[in-house]
Amino acid sequence: MKIYLVGGAVRDRLLGLPVKDRDWVVVGATPQQMIDDGYQQVGADFPVFLHPKTREEYALARTERKKGKGYLGFECFSSPDVTLEEDLKRRDLTINAMASLDNEIIDPYHGQDDLKQKTLRHVSSAFSEDPLRILRVARFAARFSHLGFSIADETITLMTEIVDSGEAAHLVAERVWQETARALSEQSPWVYFETLKECGALSVLFPELDTLFGIPQPEQHHPEIDTGVHSLMSLKVACELSTDIAVRFAALVHDLGKGLTPTSEWPKHHGHEKKGLSLIKKLCTRIKVPNEVRTLSLLAGEFHTHVHRAFELKPATVLKVIKSSDAFRNNERFRQLLLVCEADAKGRTGFENCTYAQHQYFLDAFEAARSVQASTLIEQGFSGKELGQALQRSQQAQIQRLKQNYALTKSQQE
Repeated sequence: MKIYLVGGAVRDRLLGLPVKDRDWVVVGATPQQMIDDGYQQVGADFPVFLHPKTREEYALARTERKKGKGYLGFECFSSPDVTLEEDLKRRDLTINAMASLDNEIIDPYHGQDDLKQKTLRHVSSAFSEDPLRILRVARFAARFSHLGFSIADETITLMTEIVDSGEAAHLVAERVWQETARALSEQSPWVYFETLKECGALSVLFPELDTLFGIPQPEQHHPEIDTGVHSLMSLKVACELSTDIAVRFAALVHDLGKGLTPTSEWPKHHGHEKKGLSLIKKLCTRIKVPNEVRTLSLLAGEFHTHVHRAFELKPATVLKVIKSSDAFRNNERFRQLLLVCEADAKGRTGFENCTYAQHQYFLDAFEAARSVQASTLIEQGFSGKELGQALQRSQQAQIQRLKQNYALTKSQQE
């Protein structure tokens, strides 16, 4: 029996990056031997065991055979006769197909060369049997893009062939979201979606987003013109503003409604905010997006232009936006919404470093409205429905005072 450290831990150590998780492959052992040594078996489809002390995963060396559609369509085979090289050959990228034993690197598929060349390259033709690898490669591109990594041409070709074969359509929704959520947490999430666009997978998995590419917007407001490009630019700015994947995803999908604008109305998109809600719901339902991400995305879709027009809005409309995000009970979602709106405003060519005063104005409006105490109104004799009406009038009055103060300050500065 030999135990090897494999995969990401070896790769990240060679890159000089922190090693977060360690995976192990055991060659020359049976499940019973592992159990006798105190390991706890957890794998149902193939033998995976938890170390009795560290609780790290130890998998018996295995091979796979394609037997059906999708990433679930595999039959796994494990025995003491399976070699380390056979196990590594079934992995996705060469940089993930290295092992280590006693500080010696075992690298049968030249992963170290690809690390030096900063290339993401598939290990073997078996790559094309698993459509999930499209998403994994796109995610690694998002992770390592800032280090100068790019995908090998032949690997992009294989990814495109997988999409053309129809295999990508068989990906399980939960796995699509799982990989997407992980990509949204990476250094450059927009590269994930650019990669999916390049190989054709975006039109299969995210058709609502894919449709936006090629749709024009008014040049005076959007010098980048292309709506799909703007969506990725908004995501990029969102990454600078927040590590929250809900904020990042909402920034990406806030303009889906522009995909429904008739070509006769281009480049304007009147009413795209409300039109886009059905598309956001459809996308989130299909790939099983968590409720908190879905809720923020819908809020951003509906209200992003309201926030952009903050200084023009009536106090009643400002209060409506604040209440729609349930800010008085939990203002975290409200603050997330403002970050998405700022990302939208700055996610335009030439506007990346602009000042987005609307963000602070809405925060000040919220504090002004929150300063109204219901207890004071109750002492004045209000109750029931009248109390609610009086509370709303008082909140709007406070926002009106704020608006006047902002206008006065602006006139003095001019």
